[in-house]
Formats: sequence, C-alpha cells, structure tokens
Amino acid sequence: MNNHTLPPARLAWTMWGLGAALYLYAFFQRVAPGVMTVELSEDFALSASALGNLSAFYFYSYVAMQIPTGILADVWGPRRLLTAGALMAGLGALFFAFSHSLALAATGRFLIGGSVAVAFVCMLKLAHHWFVPRQFALATGLALLTGIIGAVFAGVPLHLLVDSYGWRNVMAVSAVFPIIIGLVIWFFVRDDPGEKGYQSYIKHEPAKDKNPWAHALSGLMDVMRYRNTWLLSIVPGGVVGSILAFAGLWGVPFLTTQHGLTTGDAAAVCSAMLISWAVGGPVIGALSDRIGLRKPLYVLGCGFIALGWSFIVLMPDMNTLLLIILLLMIGFASGCMIVGFAFAKESLPGRLAGTVSGVVNMGVMMGPMILQPAVGWMLDRNWSGEQGAGIKMYGIGAYQNGFMLMAGWAVVSFVLILFTTETRSLPDS
Repeated sequence: MNNHTLPPARLAWTMWGLGAALYLYAFFQRVAPGVMTVELSEDFALSASALGNLSAFYFYSYVAMQIPTGILADVWGPRRLLTAGALMAGLGALFFAFSHSLALAATGRFLIGGSVAVAFVCMLKLAHHWFVPRQFALATGLALLTGIIGAVFAGVPLHLLVDSYGWRNVMAVSAVFPIIIGLVIWFFVRDDPGEKGYQSYIKHEPAKDKNPWAHALSGLMDVMRYRNTWLLSIVPGGVVGSILAFAGLWGVPFLTTQHGLTTGDAAAVCSAMLISWAVGGPVIGALSDRIGLRKPLYVLGCGFIALGWSFIVLMPDMNTLLLIILLLMIGFASGCMIVGFAFAKESLPGRLAGTVSGVVNMGVMMGPMILQPAVGWMLDRNWSGEQGAGIKMYGIGAYQNGFMLMAGWAVVSFVLILFTTETRSLPDS
C-alpha cells in the first residue's frame, strides 16, 4: 500500500469509534446505579449516604486518573491504553456483579471508574492522528453525544433488564462488552495511519519526552498560577455535579416516591434530562464560537441552573409536568460547561493547553464525586424513620435538604463565573 494515500474516512471513523465504544460504556456505568437504588440498598443493606458513596467510588478513581491518563496516552499510545482500560473495566464490572460485600462492590466501581477514565483522552488523540484538522472539533462534539447514548442505555433499557433478570446478571453480562471491545482494539486499532500504510496527518511528530512525569508536575504548577484555572475548575463541578447527582443517582427514587412515577417513567425522565444536556453542549458551544465570546453564555447557563435548582428546592409541591420541563431546561443549560474547556485553553499559553484541560476535567468530575454521597448523607440526616420493603424511605423534606447542596454549589458556580476573565476566543500569548 502506498503510504502517500490518506486513510479512508470509514477507516478513520472506525478507529475513533472503537475508542468511543469504551466512552459509551463509561457513561453507562456512570449512571447505572440510578436505576438500581432499591436493589443495591436491599442487597447491601445500604443507607442513602452509603449508596451515594458506593456510586461515587467510580468518580474517585476517575478523577485521580485524569493527569496520569494524558501522560500514559503519550508514553504507551492510545491502542495499548484503551486495550488495558477496556479489559480492566470488564474485570471491574465482574467484581461489582459478583460482590457479596460492600467492600468488593466498591472495589468494582473503583476499577471501572479508573479504567474507563482513559477513553476520552485516547479518543482525542486518535482523532488528532486519524482526522484532518477541521474534523477534530466534530469528533470532540460527538464524544459527549456518544457518552449520552451510553447513559440512555442505563435508563429505561437497564431498568427493564434488571427487572427481568436481576442486577447482578445484567452487570455480569455487561462486562463482556468492554472485554470484546478491548480485544478488537488490540488487534485492529493503530495509533497512526502510518502503521496501516497510509499517509499520516502529523507532519512533524514531537520527540518523545524523556521525563514526562516531572514535566507534567511542573506544567500542573504552571497552570495553577492562573486565576481562570481555579475558577473554571470549580464552576463545572456545580453544573455537572448537580445533573449527575440527580439524573445519575437520586432522581429516580425522588420521582417515584415524591411524584408517583413508575421506576421506568422516572428513568425515562432522567435519560431525557441527559439527552437535553447532550443537545445543549454543541448548541451552546457553536453559539459561543459564533459570537466569539466564552463568558456570557457560561454566565447565562450557570444562572439558569442555579435558579432552576433553587425553584425545585423552594417549591416542593411543584406540579410534576412543570418539574419535568424545568429538569429538561436545566439539562440543556448544563451544556454550558462545554464552553469551559475552550475558555480554559484560551486563558493560558498554548504549551499548557493539555494540562489545563485535564485540570478542568478533574473539576468537572469532582462535582458528582462529592455531591452523590453528600446528598445521601443529607437524606440520612433528615430520615423520619419510615421504611418500605426493608429499606429506608425518605420524605420530601429530606430531599429538599439534600438537593439544597446541589442548588448551593450551582449558586457558587454562578457567582464564581462572574469573576473569570473573558478571552474573546483568542489564546493568551
């Protein structure tokens, strides 16, 4: 084959798509506990705080892997890293499925979170090598959509399967998916078109860093000297933390016990909220590019999110239809967090772009990592003593207090985004 021929589009998208398949599984596992709250609480005799902590073990390792993933993607290459991550994700899912103690279940969630954390960075690296530059933004935008598809599978379809076959069997079967993906990636994916005999889009590949860990540490120290880094790391925690705390865990029990929805209908509402988020991201991002400004749309989005969660907390007797509409609007507005990555990258010198993106993504995932168990802790503190089928039942007052934490962080996000410095879509020199 002539290595002066560019790779065909179908091959390039297949390479990217196999990495995206692991990212889809990452989102599936991220929100899966939301439709299994009753089953998990029964099997492990969990309080709300313990359930929130079990779900959050995914995020503990996911956050911890953000900086190392960028380095490992450069040192190992995306093919090796994706293969290792996919196989480890399958192992983690099996741990979770067959665990008969809370410690083993938490270990499974921890393994899943840390292993699928490699997917997003590897997808971007494959896109950088396999796509023409003008397609890179498209691939980045499709990444969130791919993840949300995984989250939708963890809604009504997962609920129906769990009802029919039990959560353990479903989780065990789900472990087969990343294992197969990992094997296909190993045998088929290559890091660069040149390895398949095609012309590479990378004309001058930079020399391998002989001391990547030390340079990553120095880069991390550099990015933290910029005020926008701190602000743009804390702000998305309130945006993503609130939507994943609700749609990813506490929304289903809240909607079933307080608004009389069936578990399937509640799961559908949470999935629709995530889909609304997936639509909002590209729309708000494209509008930001069009007007050439980052801050105004981020401010508007955060303001609406803070107002929306405040209404939900302060109006416990809100009509169910109005609540669902408000949740969908909050989901759409949450897409404003997409702007934060470009905002942060443009706030610092170009050499720090990769590091600051990792730092901001850590901030993004810190939100659900903290809020999922924190809301559970607040539910337990306000438990009235009511039980149903052997598990704790929480009243509207308990949910109000729990969701107040989400609303509080959303308000903090709105206030902090006001103090950021607009970049006007131009990187600092």
